[in-house]
Amino acid sequence: MTIFLPGEVSAEQLPALDELTPREIVTELDKYVIGQHKAKRSVAIALRNRIRRQKLSPEMAEEVMPKNIIMIGPTGVGKTEIARRLARLSNSPFLKVEASKFTEVGYVGRDVDSMIRDLVEISIEMVREEKLDEVAEKAEQNAEERILDMLLPPLPSPPKSDPMQAEEISRAKEHFQLTRETLREKLRAGKLDDRIVDVDVRERSFPAFEIITNQGIEEMDINVKDMLPNIFGQKTKKRKMKVAEAWDYVVQEEEQKLIDMDQVTRMAVERVEQGGIIFLDEIDKIAGRESGHGPDVSREGVQRDILPIVEGTTVNTRYGMVRTDHILFIAAGAFHVSKPSDLIPELQGRFPIRVELESLTVEDFIRILTEPQNALVKQYTALLETEGIKMVFTEEAIRGIASFAALVNERTENIGARRLHTIMERLLDEISFEGPDLKKKDITIDPDYVQKQLAHIVKNEDLSRYIL
Repeated sequence: MTIFLPGEVSAEQLPALDELTPREIVTELDKYVIGQHKAKRSVAIALRNRIRRQKLSPEMAEEVMPKNIIMIGPTGVGKTEIARRLARLSNSPFLKVEASKFTEVGYVGRDVDSMIRDLVEISIEMVREEKLDEVAEKAEQNAEERILDMLLPPLPSPPKSDPMQAEEISRAKEHFQLTRETLREKLRAGKLDDRIVDVDVRERSFPAFEIITNQGIEEMDINVKDMLPNIFGQKTKKRKMKVAEAWDYVVQEEEQKLIDMDQVTRMAVERVEQGGIIFLDEIDKIAGRESGHGPDVSREGVQRDILPIVEGTTVNTRYGMVRTDHILFIAAGAFHVSKPSDLIPELQGRFPIRVELESLTVEDFIRILTEPQNALVKQYTALLETEGIKMVFTEEAIRGIASFAALVNERTENIGARRLHTIMERLLDEISFEGPDLKKKDITIDPDYVQKQLAHIVKNEDLSRYIL
């Protein structure tokens, strides 16, 4: 029945994925997506089956294929959000892509293999961020030593000398260490942030050139910097910067040194193959049988191009070959004009689970406005509070907003919960504009105010088509 509004989930708040039963997965999704119980059950079972598969013997696990899902429902009811929250819950690489972006080979458009390449890039960034968290402390320690070396260069190595000079050298070292520790304390306290230091910065200028090939640009995954490492990116130059700026740069450099990108790549590719989720939106736009002419030819061509990816194939990426056999595909579409049975039979067979999402009611809109952690009412209240305005919505006002949203959806295009954004913007337009200059900082949004701001627009159907 409904959608949420986005909010972050921290890993510390969630139980381990292995411990989540389908019921608990649905409970987690309930925090962000209101209603739509059938869809949540389907994705919860799909995620739990993925966990079960990991506990099987390798021979049996290889044979167990994911049960892909088609979500059927109008726009703005929570299809994308359910899939996105599921991926975040399972820490899986997630890619949302519109099926209508792809076209048959020979027509203008993206190659279907590009969705796998994009998913691998997302996965690499995910794993890299995790590794950065692991090495962050060590990187900061190394950066601190490098900054101190810039502020106080190390003592030169003493020449071989007679024992008479040993005591003098020892005193110099002791004095150097005391000075260094004093600088360390000042650095940590932020007292040296405005001091200027010389930092070795790598030059990033590359010559421009073009490669002409008969292959599509999607196939061009040549990394010239790797081919010619001695020509590109190896020169450094001295650059003067403040300690505060140098700190960020040096920490970033140290983090890169501590991360093994080969290991990151291996882990990322494995995560894509075993846990990737691709959300194929607008699948209904490519539903259609070949009629010999017109756009239908291209539509069926796109379906046939997507088919091997969903069935399971191997895609060549710049990080090696990636198998798609165990990637979970969740397709979605409104299916206003077409129906799932209009897809080619082979593609229908790869999406065995079909679930219909329900349209939103006034009661759903009320819950969307108030229940989620960052519901729209909470967002606008917090935004205006930054200027000292204390805004309160009465229950009747919230019901009025929900009723107007449902009415406009009914009379014009039904865009689901997205209608609430336009309604709220129109409702609070005056307060948002006049906010900083208002003398009266306590504002109550009641049914009369809602009626005054929205009634004349909702009554005029032609006007509401353009404004709401």
